[in-house]
Amino acid sequence: MPVADRVLRHAARRPHQVAVSGPGGDLTYAELADRAGRAARHLRDRGAGRGTLVAVGQADPVDLLVAVLAADLAGATPLLCDHTWSEERREQVMAAVPVAARFDAPLPGAGGPPVRHDPAPGDLTWACFSSGSTGRPRAVVRTRASWTGSFPHLDELTGIGPDDVVLIPGPLVSSLYGFAAAHTLAAGATAVVPGRWSPAALAGQLSRATAVHVVPHRLPAVLDALEATGGPLRTAVVGGAALDPGARTRAARAGVRVVSYYGATELSFVAVDADGRGLRSFPGVEIDVRPEPGHALGEVWVRSPWLCEGYLAGAAGPLRRDGDGWTTVGDLAEPYRPGEVLRLRGRGDGAIQTGGATVVPEDVEEVLRKVPGVNDVVVVGMPHPYLGAVVTAVVEEAGEGASRGDGLSRAALEEVARAELDPAQRPRRWYAARSLPRTAAGKPARGLLAAHLATRFADDPESGDPARRSPENGDPVTGGLEIRRLG
Repeated sequence: MPVADRVLRHAARRPHQVAVSGPGGDLTYAELADRAGRAARHLRDRGAGRGTLVAVGQADPVDLLVAVLAADLAGATPLLCDHTWSEERREQVMAAVPVAARFDAPLPGAGGPPVRHDPAPGDLTWACFSSGSTGRPRAVVRTRASWTGSFPHLDELTGIGPDDVVLIPGPLVSSLYGFAAAHTLAAGATAVVPGRWSPAALAGQLSRATAVHVVPHRLPAVLDALEATGGPLRTAVVGGAALDPGARTRAARAGVRVVSYYGATELSFVAVDADGRGLRSFPGVEIDVRPEPGHALGEVWVRSPWLCEGYLAGAAGPLRRDGDGWTTVGDLAEPYRPGEVLRLRGRGDGAIQTGGATVVPEDVEEVLRKVPGVNDVVVVGMPHPYLGAVVTAVVEEAGEGASRGDGLSRAALEEVARAELDPAQRPRRWYAARSLPRTAAGKPARGLLAAHLATRFADDPESGDPARRSPENGDPVTGGLEIRRLG
């Protein structure tokens, strides 16, 4: 984590201030600094130092924070791994992204003099996997300055300071929640890190939280708990999918100010809405929407100090750069001029924004094609009022005639999905088609299929019955396409 030096300063100035509160209890800044320092000596004894990549996957969020702070003190780059991965998946990821060492258990301490590392803005100090890393491990790495340089701007926008208690109710391997923890510790505040979302625990967590970081679809539950039990919450920092304006209005009635933002794991902050009047460029960010000829929408390109360095081990991904310092991940927006509101309209590459995560369809398709009875598969996003979209799979059945699809079942597909896909990647809606619509080049027509699903199953996407839809006449985009729900 790129804030170890700040933790040490807070430990010297306010040693008894609670730094982190996790499932196992609290650590003061003095205790956190001591544990991180001793763990850093252990890493140095194991050969970790400047420029080395260290994989950390502790299940306890406080242990994970200690590990990444220790890596930062030692000058190494921590690569955050999901502790819920199976051993087979861990080995797959480690093979794709070579690391100097891997630590899944809490780091032990070692005696000796303090580890000395002179932090520099260009140090590579954080790496994590973007959503949709299965099959194609894609780890984003960033410099110290690309995060810490934005902290003063977020301080001003949110008002978060050393006297705050900040609830971070999600896994720190997510860049959204990882950044929240980094910013909280840099501010000298208290980070409440349960490690996972738990509606049952919200009331207790909110009894002392003055700020919270959440994705949009979690905000209503936070407000429900706040209305039921009360609490000092005054600020909600919301990132991910688009925020329902009604949620902002409801939060205001509860005395909670909402600061929402748009960004990406690769881009960090791009635009922010601090007053409900729409997204405008985050401080230091230039935005350029580049429309394609004949299209109403354009790709969002960004130039800013907050961009990542790229993907580890040369992995491919949605991140693209031009020769003038501009970067994009393929998000689409309406025409834009500097100073105006940025109006986002999804992803041009088919990536699915679901509950604050970005899922790359090709990664899911690659896994599902291995299931017996599957000839081909297309994964798209179907609109959802709270999640933004839900991952939806349409499977082309193998075989001919009456035997077609005899061996295909939702249970078999879901079994493979649970074994090989991250939770955000797993389809929530499943359909089967005798034949997928295809482009002139023979590739599945993802856009046409998404339009067909949105039209035909919009009213009841979970129980689409072709007999009730009168499909014999087809629809204007896909003709006589036959789709049935997999149950």
